[in-house]
Amino acid sequence: MCNNTYCVSRTNSTFDFLFQFMMQVPLALWILSAVVCVGRSHHHIGHGEEAQGPAGDGSDNKMSLVTSANKEFAFRLYTKLADHASSKGKNIFFSPVSISTALAALMVGARGETHQQLLRGMGFSSSQLAQTDVDQAFRTLLANKASHEDLSQGTAVFMNNSFKANPEFLDVLKQSYSAEGFNVDFANTTESADTINQYVSGKTNGKIDKLVKSLDPRTVMYLLSYIYYKGKWETPFNPRYTFEGRFRVDKSNEVQVQMMNMQDDVNTYDDQAINTKVLHLPFNNSYSMLLLLPDDMAVLERNISPAHVTKWLKWTKSETYKIFVPKFSIKTSYELNDVLTGMGMADMFGDRANLSGIADCLFVSKVVHQATLDVDEAGATAAAATGIEMTLYSYIEYPELWFNRPFMVIITERVPENILFIGKIVNPNL
Repeated sequence: MCNNTYCVSRTNSTFDFLFQFMMQVPLALWILSAVVCVGRSHHHIGHGEEAQGPAGDGSDNKMSLVTSANKEFAFRLYTKLADHASSKGKNIFFSPVSISTALAALMVGARGETHQQLLRGMGFSSSQLAQTDVDQAFRTLLANKASHEDLSQGTAVFMNNSFKANPEFLDVLKQSYSAEGFNVDFANTTESADTINQYVSGKTNGKIDKLVKSLDPRTVMYLLSYIYYKGKWETPFNPRYTFEGRFRVDKSNEVQVQMMNMQDDVNTYDDQAINTKVLHLPFNNSYSMLLLLPDDMAVLERNISPAHVTKWLKWTKSETYKIFVPKFSIKTSYELNDVLTGMGMADMFGDRANLSGIADCLFVSKVVHQATLDVDEAGATAAAATGIEMTLYSYIEYPELWFNRPFMVIITERVPENILFIGKIVNPNL
């Protein structure tokens, strides 16, 4: 039980971690953070054997279960965001893999029904996956990301100087979630917010420079996850051919955009079942961008699933097109308390929270997200640039593909189809 305001003892020392490397100006990035503040007391309840037992045999199968759940989570979360009143008529962009990482890290310290809600909300089966299986899967995923020079991903924990967290929780975060740990004085809200913002800005090359706008002085822990990706087109657009074009936001509104274009052999798929044209633009690494141009956005959003991504990556065919894609830079910001509550993860936000695996008396006060997406002509090899430039001089008329109205975008690893980012561009100028 809690007999004082904070339920804390003297601070434990800052723990270290080796995960750190920087990239250049990103094509896209994502930030997720969770603020954990003190609340009412809770009894220390274990995960239970079904959720916390040791990982058994079949590690490949466990990994497959986690990655499949992450992909399903991506589209369930997209649907929730698209349906949310605050998203109506706005661009949507977020990183499902970063959200999953942060929630899985939080789940390490959750117990009882709070743990089960997180487990179910993320799509994990407690009968098939123990918490240790989830931890090991994310450890593998993060280790694989570290092998990509175009991608940086990790987590961090900022703890109040006078707050003592469960050492086991901190150790799992360090070992399985690439966590760095820092001590701050949350009583000084301005200074601690600046410390977190400087850390995030450094990890994202300045793209996210003010994740924390304000802090509750009762805050004792701030958990965040970041992802930073830079991709260069395998075949770049030539800046000389970018022109001022029009983008139809809706039936009655248009905006002026910088429209990139090329004429080349590109990979496309015409998904007649959902009346959507798919353009596959590979980066010169193992990732790709899929641009989805539907006849009816509502039909696409209602039906899209991981199976579609698998199909599109497998069955696109090469054909010569004139393609037109807007050059844009967007930034999104979310508070996801209501969205995550609507996905069945409610207890962590109130007095029913059980985060006793971190410390007693904790609840999550806020989950905030920021993401940016920059798309331009840059980012290809000289050879690829030369190839594109040569094809533009053809006198043969080819079919055209104009992304001059709302479209969806997915950035995914081609194998094993880990979805890094997903979104919808309603207005490239917002």
